[in-house]
Amino acid sequence: MNKPIELPVVSAMAAASSHRLYGKGVLLCMIATVLMGIMFPVMTNALTHIDPFTFTSLRYLIAGTAFLVLLLIKEGAGALRANGESIALAWLLGSVGFCGFGSFVFLGQQLAGPEGALTASIMMATQPMMGLLVNSIVRRSAPPLFSFLFILMSFAGVSLVVTKGDIAAALSEPQHYSANALIVVGALCWVIYTFSAAHFRNWSALKYTTMTTWLGLTTILGLNALLFALHVIAVPSASALRAIVPHLLYMGPVAGFLAILFWNMGNRILTPLNGVLFMDVLPVTTFIVSSLTGVIPARAQIAGACMTGAALIFNNVYLRRRAWQRPITR
Repeated sequence: MNKPIELPVVSAMAAASSHRLYGKGVLLCMIATVLMGIMFPVMTNALTHIDPFTFTSLRYLIAGTAFLVLLLIKEGAGALRANGESIALAWLLGSVGFCGFGSFVFLGQQLAGPEGALTASIMMATQPMMGLLVNSIVRRSAPPLFSFLFILMSFAGVSLVVTKGDIAAALSEPQHYSANALIVVGALCWVIYTFSAAHFRNWSALKYTTMTTWLGLTTILGLNALLFALHVIAVPSASALRAIVPHLLYMGPVAGFLAILFWNMGNRILTPLNGVLFMDVLPVTTFIVSSLTGVIPARAQIAGACMTGAALIFNNVYLRRRAWQRPITR
């Protein structure tokens, strides 16, 4: 007589726990994307004082130290062991995710000038579409027709943001090509880093973030030292370092530590397919903050951001409906 009473109670408790966990994932991804959205306007000013490579090194040294301290507190010294996962792969992903993203995106933003923040943020919102294309290339299978159309819609929105609706004028300014290409490559680096986290099943989200940050830092610092040695970039002066202290206080502990940790934790709960939807929040945040700092988006840029966001949502809904309608094979 007890079982019919206990089973629904257990089921209800499990459902409530699942809802709480899902809500936690949503909150984590939402906070992460808002914090990431603010970082692009912050970088607009920082890049007038220092090169993106040195700033990336300093930023992740701060964030990496915070990750390491938290990991040791939460999981102990044993958390630094590989636990059956590939350190070489973790180094590669850390290099791609942190060195690649930080170097390419912020160099592109610097080359693009004051409006580079708007361009960089909208490129971040195309990451799910980039992920779909990468997955199709890896599996050697074309994306579904409607997904392909949504990809085109997404990048049409990006073109409106980049060109302000005046494509002819943009084509006559080739210097923008390199800036935009760098930002696209940087965004692609973050796609690879985010979607590859699923391979590290034996690591917590905190451990994945910490290990990849520090392994990636070896590449960041090595690249920075090489650029100094070749005189490609100058060693920053004391005055330049003092000028970027306020920017580092945001980019290191907040956008570097909290945002990335929350992003990886949220995606671990929701899965990247759901987590990437929150990339829509990122350009909205950037556009609002940029407006407050005097960089007002044109109407075409706002329309482009809406197009990209709509394409992301429509494609997610389409892929879900397609998965539900697919017959189960036995």
